[in-house]
Amino acid sequence: MNDAEPPEASEPEALRPDVVEPEPEPGEPLGRPVARRRVTWGVLVPVVTAAAGLMFAMSFQAAQGRDLRADRDLPQLIKEGTARVADKAAVLDELQREVDALSKSNAPADDHISSLNRAADELAGTAATTKVRGSALEVTLDDAHRTADSLPDGFTADDIVVHQQDVQGVVNALWSSGAEAMMIQDQRVISTSAVRCVGNTLILQGRVYAPPYRITAIGDVDRLQHGLDADASVTIYKQYVDAVGLGYAVHTHSSIEFPAYSGSVDFQYASPIR
Repeated sequence: MNDAEPPEASEPEALRPDVVEPEPEPGEPLGRPVARRRVTWGVLVPVVTAAAGLMFAMSFQAAQGRDLRADRDLPQLIKEGTARVADKAAVLDELQREVDALSKSNAPADDHISSLNRAADELAGTAATTKVRGSALEVTLDDAHRTADSLPDGFTADDIVVHQQDVQGVVNALWSSGAEAMMIQDQRVISTSAVRCVGNTLILQGRVYAPPYRITAIGDVDRLQHGLDADASVTIYKQYVDAVGLGYAVHTHSSIEFPAYSGSVDFQYASPIR
């Protein structure tokens, strides 16, 4: 019988623990560290398997039988979402008209209520809560149809897209030139309307729009055109039109009708001064 100790089995480097195991006490089995590692793997494998199964179940529940990566076309998603919102807004407008008509026909006669209704009717034009028709000037702003690597030296990708300040510059120039009513895209603009950048798109009163952007104003067309030509912000924008090809076009309408604004007019953060 050979009394020599059997040679230790070589262990792959990847499986060796980072912490050196202490020397075994006299009489302690040599296989104890290996058994400890086997117990550890025996616990970890079911945990990892259960976590993977949970992730697969959550993905299946979220997909509902559809491919989660099937549609990555963000502009198309924006257009579809905007169309759905517009359809629901049209239904809301029709219901609001029915409510107003029924309220006027069935409300009891009251001098105070009648005076309030007359005051509201007088302010309806300024508040944009009534339709308006007249001659108009339409300004269209669009991104440059070129790639960033084709730009001259000194220009970047930000220079070939329409930004929030570009739309605001046109809006402010038209208001200061005597615009009586205004629309951006398909929405009536009121005193609290604000255009904001959302990535490479714009959001107005809860709806997201992709270029081209149309700003239409009813008023004295010649005066509106003169205001655009004299405005410093619009002048800077037109310099980029010449330099990198941003879109800028102006059209006139002999007669156009704007719908009434039908959104909420309640202040969410500000409060009126009494």
